[in-house]
Amino acid sequence: MNPFARKSWVKKQTDPINNRLSELDEVNAKNARDIADVDSRAQAGISKAQSTADAANQTATAAGQQAQQANGVAQGASGHVDRIHNTVNGLDQYKQVTDVNISFRGGNPVLSADAKKQLDDLAAGVTGQNGYILEMEAHSPHSGATGIQSSQKLAQAIERYLVTEHQIPVYRMHFVALGNAEMASASDEGTKPTSNVHVRLMANSLAAQGAASPQGAASSPGADRP
Repeated sequence: MNPFARKSWVKKQTDPINNRLSELDEVNAKNARDIADVDSRAQAGISKAQSTADAANQTATAAGQQAQQANGVAQGASGHVDRIHNTVNGLDQYKQVTDVNISFRGGNPVLSADAKKQLDDLAAGVTGQNGYILEMEAHSPHSGATGIQSSQKLAQAIERYLVTEHQIPVYRMHFVALGNAEMASASDEGTKPTSNVHVRLMANSLAAQGAASPQGAASSPGADRP
């Protein structure tokens, strides 16, 4: 048999197989490329999702910190409002520290030595102090306008003495001329008023927070007033 004829026959038989193998190689190569492409896109998607998750986590952390800061500011503001509220409430809160009763002879608005000593002791307790006032109720045995005018002169005599001798500011002193109107404390006993001025030293609760109350050691029993 012709050897060339044999090779031709073998080639004819193997060519379809080789062609099929080439097609399989191309299919495998394409599949490999597709798999690599899918993997690349999957990795890119995972990386993007991770970046998005990291950004979201950072945003959430920042939001949490801002919320804590806002809460701290809110608590500070609330405390400030409470302090202002307490301050406003305490602006007109006075308590009696002590009191003296200054008597006048015959309704004459002249201070006796004993009356001056009482006022000197009272003034010594408020020297250098703030947040106090002096309340005065002036009484006279006379009725009507005469009694009111008489009791007014008694209170003014005390004011004049405290201003000139002890430099007590006028705005810290307040008086009411009651004439022969009975004092509330004396009405239960049925006693009638005489020529006298009842002086009360009142301290403000706010001033007491920053400094000792004036003449605190001389407080009268049961003297607290709202």
